[in-house]
Amino acid sequence: MAGKQERQRKLARERYERRQAREAERQRRARRTAQWASGAVVLLALAWVLTYTVVHLTSSTASAAKASPSGAATTCSYTPSPPASRKVGLPPAKPDRKATYQATIKTNRGDIVINLLNTKAPCAVNSFVYLAKKNYFSNTPCPRLVTSGIYVLQCGDPTGTGRGGPGYRFADENLAGATYPAATVAMANTGAPGTNGSQFFLVYRDTPLPPRYTPFATIVGGSNVLQSIARAGFGPPLNPAGGGQPKEKVVIERVIIKKT
Repeated sequence: MAGKQERQRKLARERYERRQAREAERQRRARRTAQWASGAVVLLALAWVLTYTVVHLTSSTASAAKASPSGAATTCSYTPSPPASRKVGLPPAKPDRKATYQATIKTNRGDIVINLLNTKAPCAVNSFVYLAKKNYFSNTPCPRLVTSGIYVLQCGDPTGTGRGGPGYRFADENLAGATYPAATVAMANTGAPGTNGSQFFLVYRDTPLPPRYTPFATIVGGSNVLQSIARAGFGPPLNPAGGGQPKEKVVIERVIIKKT
């Protein structure tokens, strides 16, 4: 009798263990299925966000300016973005795409001469020429010099804080394959697409930047002026994005535009 009871208890234990094993396996499968399902939902959500972002940015850029078959804008859109550091209004919507421009940036450290890339970045050039003619750049400091990682002198802000602007913004241009070797002049922005204003930077040494900053001019004279400013270095106030105020204060006295 005792032997029979022992066998029954053993069989009962085995049945119990099999049920437990089956239940554990069922729970594992359920958890795995739930994980797959949630992962699929996340991937779908990410795909939707990416698609929306690409479409949104593309449509925003496309609506900002009408382009010619060559890709350069024939009509520019300058969107009000107050406050304005100096009240100058908005540039004309139609750039003079047939013109050739050269600008002389007269500073207290010497002249810097740049050729404007009107065929490649007509809206940026149109804005720069307009601001220069309105004396927007006259008697303005260049508040930021960077001497490590990137090699630029940033100008174009009448407030000297790095936060000023003309009261409008406009779309990016000339970014396909853009690089930033020495002698490049490009638009500064907030880090987001389509946030160009009046600030620009002059590259005095080959600089590894991503193609997010509209190149609109090339330095053809006065590179030695930039090199001298860079050698003097920078000091406080420091810029959170890198660099700081040039130790040798740099002031744009005026910008002279030559049109041919």
